[in-house]
Amino acid sequence: MQSHNISANQIRLDAEARRRAAGQGQGGPPAQEGGQINLSTAIPADVDQQEEEEVIAQPGRRTRASAADAREEKRKKEQKAIDKIKASKKSRKRKKKGDSDDDDDEDELARAIFQERSVPLPGQMENCAKCGKRFTVTPYSRNAPDGGLVCNPCGKELAKVDGVPKKKPKRIGGGISGRRQVQSKILDGTFYPGAKSLMTLCIETLAKNIDLAEDLGELSELVIDKIARKLSKHRLLDPRTLSLFLQPTAEQVYIYDCAKLTSNDFIRIFQTVPNLKKLKACNAIHFEDEVMDYLISRRIELEEFYLHGANLLSESKWNEFLEVKGKSLRSLKVYWTDKHFNDASVAALEFACPSLERLKIAHNERVAGEGIKSIAKIKNLRHLSLDLRQHIHSDVFVSLLNDIGASLETFSLARVADIDNTVLDALHNKCRSLRKLRITESEVMTDDGFVRLFKGWKNRELIFVDLQKCRQVDAAHPRQNPHNIGLCSQGFSALMEHSGRTLEHVNVHGCRNITAAAFESVFSSEKIYPELKTLEISFCEEVTDFIVGSIFRSCPNLRELNVFGCMKVKDVKVPRGKLLVGVPNALGMVIDGNDE
Repeated sequence: MQSHNISANQIRLDAEARRRAAGQGQGGPPAQEGGQINLSTAIPADVDQQEEEEVIAQPGRRTRASAADAREEKRKKEQKAIDKIKASKKSRKRKKKGDSDDDDDEDELARAIFQERSVPLPGQMENCAKCGKRFTVTPYSRNAPDGGLVCNPCGKELAKVDGVPKKKPKRIGGGISGRRQVQSKILDGTFYPGAKSLMTLCIETLAKNIDLAEDLGELSELVIDKIARKLSKHRLLDPRTLSLFLQPTAEQVYIYDCAKLTSNDFIRIFQTVPNLKKLKACNAIHFEDEVMDYLISRRIELEEFYLHGANLLSESKWNEFLEVKGKSLRSLKVYWTDKHFNDASVAALEFACPSLERLKIAHNERVAGEGIKSIAKIKNLRHLSLDLRQHIHSDVFVSLLNDIGASLETFSLARVADIDNTVLDALHNKCRSLRKLRITESEVMTDDGFVRLFKGWKNRELIFVDLQKCRQVDAAHPRQNPHNIGLCSQGFSALMEHSGRTLEHVNVHGCRNITAAAFESVFSSEKIYPELKTLEISFCEEVTDFIVGSIFRSCPNLRELNVFGCMKVKDVKVPRGKLLVGVPNALGMVIDGNDE
């Protein structure tokens, strides 16, 4: 009945009106109790003024006198209810305290209370104050401008007229979303305990309202770089927001997500920033030949060039760029350029880039042994990082270290499964200035080789060491390692003995043959590592609660300890200000220390 706007109360009132009219037509008086019901008593207390007017408007059914009687009866009941409110205990207290001296004010207050109580509750039926249709009252029903409630369609029309935006309902269980954000920051390496700095809060606010920004003003390069990172993380960097980072007086442009940029946008960078010295472009899909042509034609002397994902650049354009613009290059980093950056491009670096000090080639399938031999001829090279897909023999790296190892400060070889201890011996014999060392996923190097590398090494103490996944890989016998393949207990002890005082970052992820005794010896109560800030020992299966506690004691400035896959770590007290990541518990995968 409700779906067809039919009121059962209206039907009953119409029936009583017809009975009374029939009785009057026969000359009899209106029936009282025991007979036909009088209209004044038939109208219930919850019938509103609109229903009464609708009833009066129907000719031949009711008289004006009966409707007036109904209104008078309703007014009396309303006045009785108001008098009851005024006589209540709360009202007497207000009068006693002197909060309301005026009787008119008391009457208005009582009437307001009565009207508030008489508002239909959610689930009750009510007539729309605008269109007159009956509808079910909900907690979201809008008030009409002249009083009463309106139905949902009329409420939408009023919202359009008022222009009030619809508030989004609060998400139930909002803590889950916050915890997910924390876990995301942990995986990104950007999570820090404690309150956010004012600069961080300002950057987050700017990122949320980036559409309103017109200019970044005279901000420092560090702040602009953080803003660029934040926008890129949220996929907000597009041709419009790119303009915020292009200042004619700037010397560096760092763009961490170029997926929405076109070739014309890259050209606009070189047009707007004529004094550009440092360019970083990640996901630079549309950095094509025409962009490189424009760069070559300009008087821009790049010193640092970081290009990621520019697979549409041809080999000829790479060679032309290096020939024309290579003299000023001091740093060149090339990522994910599988097809066209090859041995010939690397060979051109020797003569085209005489000032090159830093070279990084990552995720490349074309550079092989010949390219490595060409790198050995770059005499000013100080930092070398390689992540190649071609199989390269250990002798090639030994020859490289014999030529330029003495001047290297960074030596990084990622995913080199087949190189052996001869490379470690070459590092021991030739390198004297290394500060950063990375060799990952080696399946041939042995613990004896690492011991020979670190014991008696005349190189200065290291700051950064990454030897993750240097371990035996044998699916048939995963726990057996008779030949001590990979980094094991003695090699780890030799590493910490050589560089423990200066190390800031150590990664031995997956080196599962380091024993508990070795960890306990390295992090004993007598040994202190004051500079160590990040330690990655995930999937080192012998790590226990006692070892984790010893690490926190021996490393007073340790900021983050990762123990993923260390199943013997279950319940450990984490000092205040430290992060223990990787222990699955009710708090998530991270424990923010609060123990004094």
